[in-house]
Amino acid sequence: MTDALSDSLKTRALILSTLFACALLALIGRLAFLQIVKHEELARLAERQRSKTIVLRPKRGPVLDRHGQALAVSSHAESLFALPARVGDPEGVAERLAPLLNEAPEEVRKRLATDRAFVWVKRKLSPSLAQAIRTLGEPGLGFVQESLRLYPNRELAAQVLGFEGVDGRGLEGIERAWDSHLAGETGLALVERDALGREVTGLPTVIKASTPGQGVALTLDTTIQYLAEKEVELAWRRTHSKAALAIVLDPRTGELLALAIRPTFNPNSFATASANEWRNRAVTDPFEPGSTFKVILAAGALEEGVARPTDRFYGEQGTITVASTVIHDWKRYGWLTFSEVLQNSSNVGAIKVGMALGRERYHRYITGFGFGSLTGVGLPGESRGQVRAPDRWSGLSLATLSIGQEASVTALQLIAAFGAVANGGRLMQPQVVRAVLDSGGREVRGFEPRAVRQVIAPETARALTQILTRVVGEGTGRHAAIPGYEVAGKTGTAQKIDPTTKRYSRAPGILSFAGFAPADDPRIAMLVLLDEPTSEKWGSEAAAPIFAALGGEVLRYLNVPPRDTPTVQIVRGLEAGMVVPVSRGGAAGGPLAEGQGANGVPLGAVAHGALDPDAMSPRMPAVVGKSLREALSVLEAFDIQVEVAGRGVVVAQRPAAGEDLPPGSVCRLELAPPTARQ
Repeated sequence: MTDALSDSLKTRALILSTLFACALLALIGRLAFLQIVKHEELARLAERQRSKTIVLRPKRGPVLDRHGQALAVSSHAESLFALPARVGDPEGVAERLAPLLNEAPEEVRKRLATDRAFVWVKRKLSPSLAQAIRTLGEPGLGFVQESLRLYPNRELAAQVLGFEGVDGRGLEGIERAWDSHLAGETGLALVERDALGREVTGLPTVIKASTPGQGVALTLDTTIQYLAEKEVELAWRRTHSKAALAIVLDPRTGELLALAIRPTFNPNSFATASANEWRNRAVTDPFEPGSTFKVILAAGALEEGVARPTDRFYGEQGTITVASTVIHDWKRYGWLTFSEVLQNSSNVGAIKVGMALGRERYHRYITGFGFGSLTGVGLPGESRGQVRAPDRWSGLSLATLSIGQEASVTALQLIAAFGAVANGGRLMQPQVVRAVLDSGGREVRGFEPRAVRQVIAPETARALTQILTRVVGEGTGRHAAIPGYEVAGKTGTAQKIDPTTKRYSRAPGILSFAGFAPADDPRIAMLVLLDEPTSEKWGSEAAAPIFAALGGEVLRYLNVPPRDTPTVQIVRGLEAGMVVPVSRGGAAGGPLAEGQGANGVPLGAVAHGALDPDAMSPRMPAVVGKSLREALSVLEAFDIQVEVAGRGVVVAQRPAAGEDLPPGSVCRLELAPPTARQ
């Protein structure tokens, strides 16, 4: 009995020992597994539980103009964060923070009352706001230094520049297209905490510093951009247009010197603007060009020898029928030379030239000038426009394309094509970026001008230029004339399709003028465009005077010397000493007064001398209230004689403002001292 009990105890002890041994082995095995096999994984898990990683945004590279003027820069800013576990009274803190952050207390409280160990409260604060929050002395709040993007010139070139989003990424324009260069490399910082999620070290610890981004130098000239913005703003408001733009291009290189668009926005507060204001219409919005496209037709006709400047075409007294469709001219014409077809912008004449050229050859020149293809300028959202292949043309297509319908182009494509004519027939790729810069501002990569192709021969370009100078000198573009400079260009009045009737609307569509100056040695090619103005109906009325005002200012800024031109002749001073010689460069041969346009027309009043396409006669501008110097500067653009009576400011004028002013007219100005003005 005793032996049996002893054996039983021994058996039980053995079993227990075995079980303990197995358990110990299992425990050792588990420890070995965790310590050896799972070591790295568990270490990473522990690190994640112990710390919160913060991404540090780098200082974004600057965007400069061609002379090194800052268009977009970055400065240091502080971003407010919270460690919710240390915020003892989220509701009270939110009440104190909300007025400073200009937010609702409830929104701030939601961010503070969370189980998360780290939250951003507000990014990129101004120094004064950061200091105001510091004075609250709230535990659980802290600051991390980040980069703040600033646009010191506000709306200047806004659609070209684009803007940086809250997350540090470029969202539009150059900021988006060159984001990988401008952005730099992010850094990392850690916020330490214990197992319960409570902050340990207080402030983030930088473990990897951010690397600043590279800079980008543009081809834009800040001064020319400002001049363009000023003229476009005035024209946009005066004509109540849906949109307006001006592009200034160096035809020799393809470099964009200015690109001004309205409506616009302030990139410093881009969130308050709409996508309609962000959009760079010069590259994103194709349109039917209208009569400016006749220059492309003329280039092909001259190059192929189907028309010479003196060849004659019958204008059919203003109507022509093509494929059972009657197409009207804006005026009845009989016989016109090829030069006069462009000079008077005859639709019938252009259609006859197009028929002589033929669809295949015409299409070759349309595409040769770059229409239907991306320009390669590198701005986001660029459209190719639309140019159909000849095998998809209808029986009417050749006629309508000859007058600038049934194809859509972008403003940048159009001015690049005019730049090719100005450049001896060589099409240059439009360029907006000159170089990439390192953090010290040194050039690390430059971009040279690039010729795309020779579209027409140099002699063809010269012949076409001579025709286009007559368009400005004697034809529909005479209000684009710049005193002292020979201008070559073409007006455009393009209708839009009415979405209801699916026919061309009679309401004003796209009014434009494209040209270059000086014609014999072009320094600028320029396009002015107004979209659906309410107060004008012709490109010659609306766009041409803006071209003259802006072009003259730009040429003077570029130090392009004017040629000798006739003076405004004052035939009689009705008081002694009142005979004042006036040259085309400004009153009394001096510089133009501040606020005057290039042809002496005051900025914002360029439409007073607008051309009536039917009458083909200029109108008397308003000069009452101006000094004699200012009045003569305005009148120097007209082929007239001036009589002056009195001294001081103009108190009366004959003819009255808005009346016809035929060449050779006599204009009488009565002056009185400013104190005597009524």
